Amino acid sequence: MKHSSENWTEIISADTSLFRLQFRELWRYRDLISLFVRRDFVATYKQTVFGLGWYFLEPLVTTVIFTIVFAGIANISTDENPPTLFYMASIVIWNFFAKALRNNAVLFTANTHLFGKVYFPRLTVAISNTISGLVAFGFQFLMLLILWVYFYVQGANLFITTYIFLLPVFLILMGMMGLSLGILVSALTTKYRDLAIFINFGVQLLMYFCPIIYPVSSVPEAGRLYLLLNPITPIIEGFRYAMLGNGTFEWWQLGYATIVTIILFISSVLIFNKVQRNFMDTV
Repeated sequence: MKHSSENWTEIISADTSLFRLQFRELWRYRDLISLFVRRDFVATYKQTVFGLGWYFLEPLVTTVIFTIVFAGIANISTDENPPTLFYMASIVIWNFFAKALRNNAVLFTANTHLFGKVYFPRLTVAISNTISGLVAFGFQFLMLLILWVYFYVQGANLFITTYIFLLPVFLILMGMMGLSLGILVSALTTKYRDLAIFINFGVQLLMYFCPIIYPVSSVPEAGRLYLLLNPITPIIEGFRYAMLGNGTFEWWQLGYATIVTIILFISSVLIFNKVQRNFMDTV
């Protein structure tokens, strides 16, 4: 008796390739990504008093503190920009990076119960964490626009330039940076749990090595090069320059940040794909 040929709709096989982004498979799981994004919002803000108001309250309080301490008391330059607007622009783009990094840094340890029961592309969780940060950025960016209009009406020295069209580029780079560092740390935490504890403190410490509370122009020439070696520096400076029209922006710095981000992304995916094969044995 001859068996008719069968047309399989799904073939499951061992993944032997380290660098496999699975774009087609990730697109098939787009509904799962949106479900994870919704889960993040429900889990974070359900049964809270302020709810989504935390999106606005957190950067607003931080901006007020920075304005009083660094602009008022320390008298740190803000490149002739209104201090409140300067710090708000810095905090908004930084929060996007920090949220993506923190959430993805515990990707394996926080989802062990889920990863051990059912298969789906593990990068869907990392992508959903980054999208959640992007949605939060959208709320905070709206507040930044309101402040921008207020100070512009008040006669502040603000300019709208063609660099405003580079905002999506800065967001993509910052999102890739946060995602890459996050999954890299997450891969390492499967063996070194101390990194999961250190990450919150590390993100806060990293903020002071980035031009958040000060512009690059205020740094002495001797230390400016070291600051520019940080690929996050051109992204933050470029974002502020695009929004405020004051500050410094160099195309070569943006190119440098782009190259470093791509290299970091590729390296992180390689390590992530290697670890995800047998992470259940070490978590």
